[in-house]
Amino acid sequence: MIKMDKEKLSSILYPLVFGAFVIIMWQTEAIHFLMGADTFTLPLPTRILTILTENLPKVLTNTKATLMVAAGGLAMGSLLGYLLAIIASAFPKWGVGGLSVVSAFNAVPIIAIAPILNNLTKDFSRDPNVRSMLAKTLVVMITCTVSMSVNAYRGFTELKPYSEDLMHSLAAGKWTIFTKLKVPNSVPYIFTALRVSVPASIISAMVSEYFAEYIIGVGRMIRENIVLAQYATAWAYIAAAFVIGISMYVLLLIFEGICMKGRRA
Repeated sequence: MIKMDKEKLSSILYPLVFGAFVIIMWQTEAIHFLMGADTFTLPLPTRILTILTENLPKVLTNTKATLMVAAGGLAMGSLLGYLLAIIASAFPKWGVGGLSVVSAFNAVPIIAIAPILNNLTKDFSRDPNVRSMLAKTLVVMITCTVSMSVNAYRGFTELKPYSEDLMHSLAAGKWTIFTKLKVPNSVPYIFTALRVSVPASIISAMVSEYFAEYIIGVGRMIRENIVLAQYATAWAYIAAAFVIGISMYVLLLIFEGICMKGRRA
């Protein structure tokens, strides 16, 4: 027990120490010296913090927009990917081939998908905000569908040896085998997929904002401020994106710990 606590402590302490070291190097301009950068293109952390506090309402508005897109696309993509995995496991003859086609979407760059979806959704609503939110959410959904479908399919098919044969010997029906054996077995694989999808949802949401019709979101603000050479403000929004990503990932780890506690015990 003590050994496990030490391992948990070290897994938290080491990243914090390294992060503090990087910030100190950054604030003292040691990183600037090593990289040959200046404080205009790479502002000091105190300058970024000042920009954040001075523009907090606007930063929060754009952060909320990005978070809604990322969370909505993550939920829709995960649900769709899980349903595809169920269909693939129910029809194994076509399942592997179907998932291969789905996985091919993962090879398509986000910068190619986003403009296409913007054009496809231009007649969805007269409100540019609604059209833009739909297009961005669909981009995130496509990104998150692939990892969930592949991992959930593994959870449905990679069962413990002879477990399904045992269920058949007990005269269990297909529904009972699915709900009592395959679904519980897929739970760890779901969290594996979400560990990939959560960071991907933030990245794809911000990239899709570059091409969005409605000018809102952390990604769009990063782009607009870099174009205007307002690098300190751009870095402030990068910090906001960092907070979004870390917060969502920590929430996922907490939820995973709660759901997997009994299984690990």
